[in-house]
Amino acid sequence: MGHQMGMQAVQHFDVVIVGAGHGGAQAALMLRQLKFEGTIAVIGDEPELPYERPPLSKEYFSGEKTFDRIMIRQPAFWEERAVEMILNERVNKVDAAAHSLATESGKRFSYGKLIWATGGSPRRLPLPGANLPGVHVVRTRADADAMMEQVATVTDAVVIGGGYIGLEAAAVLSKFGKKVTVLEALDRVLARVAGEPLSRFYEAEHRAHGVDVRLGVGVEAIEGEAAVTGVRLTDGSVLAAQMVIVGIGIIPAVEPLIAAGAKGANGVDVDAYCQTSLPDVFAIGDCAAHDNGYADGLHMRLESVQNANDQANTAAKFITGTPTAYDAVPWFWSNQYDLKLQTVGLSTGHDEVVVRGDPANRSFSVIYLKQGRVIALDCVNSVKDYVQGKALVVGRLSLPAAQLADAATPLKELAAALQPSA
Repeated sequence: MGHQMGMQAVQHFDVVIVGAGHGGAQAALMLRQLKFEGTIAVIGDEPELPYERPPLSKEYFSGEKTFDRIMIRQPAFWEERAVEMILNERVNKVDAAAHSLATESGKRFSYGKLIWATGGSPRRLPLPGANLPGVHVVRTRADADAMMEQVATVTDAVVIGGGYIGLEAAAVLSKFGKKVTVLEALDRVLARVAGEPLSRFYEAEHRAHGVDVRLGVGVEAIEGEAAVTGVRLTDGSVLAAQMVIVGIGIIPAVEPLIAAGAKGANGVDVDAYCQTSLPDVFAIGDCAAHDNGYADGLHMRLESVQNANDQANTAAKFITGTPTAYDAVPWFWSNQYDLKLQTVGLSTGHDEVVVRGDPANRSFSVIYLKQGRVIALDCVNSVKDYVQGKALVVGRLSLPAAQLADAATPLKELAAALQPSA
């Protein structure tokens, strides 16, 4: 490659993976598993080797797991597989025609194939005081470390956003004995991802643990001089707070790709093989908008470890010459207190909700139907329903609500009754 005056040498890799999260790590891992022999580089914008993100608001924040235990692989693994880890570098420019990219620090790379696996950055509060010390988001190890460092000095904590990350953080803070308030702008928590029975159950659980869950509230400002001291609501009242955790979603990190001409509105658009509209450029994980067969082909981004890993496999298979369209069943989990929630399928667009079992027993499932077919299950402390319910979602089976609601009959028996006998 010709060197331009004063520019750093361009380093070439057969595959460059941008993003060292779940998707990026899995893509590198899968390429090697599929016997890809070319050179691979993973460029990550954090100092860390790939690690799991879900524990950041759960087991890592609570101190149950050390960082070592949430690493996706130990350092030697990547060396043995000749995966070059280029850390603490943020890619800010892609030249699709030249098959090259540059980082903020001025390093330049060229690629045969590019896999964009950058995820997203946490949405910040567009309010006065949003950047005061003591206001946290939860996306990286550094974010979680900053929270852990401060937590001992905190008596009052306010969580803004009643999604999974906010609720998980609230559960940990309440275990630490803090006075916790959760503020949700909508009329229920988990409104975007779950049906009302699940929302009401989690609101009640958090309140039973002493968390003040407030619905339909707006935030006007974060107060404080040198550090946060309170949260001012739109009604003028102020909640004392030395720590504020903001969990209001992510903004997909795709600017360099869009600037390079990739199609995309919410994230970057990909086809069934995770290809973007740019030649030899793939996108996977939280930032990749795809048509999902489990949501009636709805064009969407899916923010889950499952999606990142499965799309990584899809891109790796395409690159190694065994193209297989993405068709993975969505699944997800959340740990709060002693409750393990496991979700299979996507409840988007459901028109009927069946509660199976009794929420008062703290073990039950919420089953979502659309035009009579099972499209998703939220299972709380109910592993059996989760494991057996997957077949109902994959088979897009139609079952009467009354049968689904009868917790005495295992879901696999209901599924078996529908299969034509051999």
